[in-house]
Amino acid sequence: MQLPHIYDIAELCYQKGVLHALISPGSRSAPLTLAFARHAHLNTKVIPDERAAAFMALGLAQQTQTPVVLICTSGTAAFNYAPAVAEAFFQEVPLIILTADRPPEWIDQKDGQTIRQQALYGRHVKESYHLPDTYDHPDITWHLNRLINEAINLALSDQQGPVHINVPLREPFYPATGEVISFDRSPRIIQKMQQQKSLSENDWDQLASLWNQSKKILLAVGQYHFYEDDRVMLSNHLERLSEAYLIPILADAISNLSVLPLAALEEEVAWVRFQDLILSEKEQASLRPDLLITFGQSFISKPFKQFLRKYPPTYHWHIQADGEVADTFQALTHWLPISPNAFLSGILTKLQFLKKKHAYKQQWYQSNQRAEQYTQEFFKASSPFTELAAVKEVVQHLPSQSKLHLANSMPVRYVNYLGLPAHKGIHVFANRGTSGIDGTNSTAVGCAWESDTVVTILTGDMAFFYDRNAFWHPYLPANLRIIVLNNHGGGIFRIIRGAREQAELDTYFETEQSLNADALAKEFGMAYHLATDLDSLAVGLVDFFEKSAQPKLLEVVTSSITNAAVFEQFKELYVKREDSAI
Repeated sequence: MQLPHIYDIAELCYQKGVLHALISPGSRSAPLTLAFARHAHLNTKVIPDERAAAFMALGLAQQTQTPVVLICTSGTAAFNYAPAVAEAFFQEVPLIILTADRPPEWIDQKDGQTIRQQALYGRHVKESYHLPDTYDHPDITWHLNRLINEAINLALSDQQGPVHINVPLREPFYPATGEVISFDRSPRIIQKMQQQKSLSENDWDQLASLWNQSKKILLAVGQYHFYEDDRVMLSNHLERLSEAYLIPILADAISNLSVLPLAALEEEVAWVRFQDLILSEKEQASLRPDLLITFGQSFISKPFKQFLRKYPPTYHWHIQADGEVADTFQALTHWLPISPNAFLSGILTKLQFLKKKHAYKQQWYQSNQRAEQYTQEFFKASSPFTELAAVKEVVQHLPSQSKLHLANSMPVRYVNYLGLPAHKGIHVFANRGTSGIDGTNSTAVGCAWESDTVVTILTGDMAFFYDRNAFWHPYLPANLRIIVLNNHGGGIFRIIRGAREQAELDTYFETEQSLNADALAKEFGMAYHLATDLDSLAVGLVDFFEKSAQPKLLEVVTSSITNAAVFEQFKELYVKREDSAI
């Protein structure tokens, strides 16, 4: 009898620390659905759209810092998880994906809802497991237990990420009427102990030698999420490093350095936030580092990546405890397989004879100050209402300690150019693992379920409407705030030089659309406000972030042509100003 053994998957997940499961309806998956739904200690939600469900699981797992289970039926339902699975893989977020399947003899036999599901997600999961299709021998149940233990351990090991468990199921799928589902409350648990990684004394001596040979040292942080227990420690380490050894710290908006206390010490720490403007100048060879130290995942800033590829450092140390290491700037010389805190602690305690680098820090700090001053002055001048001006206004109104989800294409770039307020502690999320427009709404919904603060989505119209099924369920969180920048198309193509010069721009690249968000807001029970200029935007922001019994949606309508022109002007005037000052 297969059902009791399938039911015990839910108990084993619970015993291994799983708290949540998102289930999409289906018959083949009924044994899994019933096991998780009837488990007293597991929180389950039913999400009809598998693609939306998977992104919600991503957002939920980011908040709980525990794996989230996904359950779907056989066939193309499982394929719909793929975009979020890839995003979770590159963001290193743990998901447990349970896909119901036909027994092996029925694959490729023209049976309904039957595809080739083994290893469905390829190299975008840490591992794909295939469970037995019969349970008529004790060794098979032992094998089932071992595979589930192994899968969850792997999801949480080293570089975390999604794992896929394919579950062949035979009829009957449902228990008999009145049958009580019971669980083995003492399943075998295989625990994996955490390995502490460190560098040898010889390694530290080599790093000290290279440090002292380098006159210009830059620390740069890519996308990063802080666990609460290392947040204060990391902040203290970065502050001491910058103050004691005069090292500038460059960080994208998605690095989340703004949630650290050091953000309030901008002058002392030389926290560089306006690199997109600073490095847009034609000649920046003087800012080339001799030694670049990085940690975190991807960088948004294209000017920063182009700058380092044009002026590569002599040495590039990347700090990453495990997993595959990327050579983003084509300059990697050393992989330090330890945590950022372990590296910074080692630098500060073991290498107290390091040389200071005063002039380089001041150079970055002064450049950052000029860029910040220019940004403030630019918006004081009278100009047309654009997305850039709207985003600047919205960012200033974001509540302290709130969470901000940035959609790809223009929203994430606008915020990276403008910078976040340095003292509000806003935690930023963005699906920059794959950088697609799908799933922003859903990821934020999953985040909001487990957040006790406001969760804001800043998105463009294409990403917003593409993921409208994020709201197609009965669990809409009242702390959700949605800001839609609606220019009626994919405005980013107007700033991409190759695309904007094509006769087919409007139809084939920008893909003009005529939708507005008011009908969607009404359909899903959201409070709605329309902004078409700065005055109506100001009115909409008056109580937008106040507590309410329903989500709120603020739609900002602008001209795509004007947006592109003003954004280009914003960048070009800065370059001209800096060139004239030389």
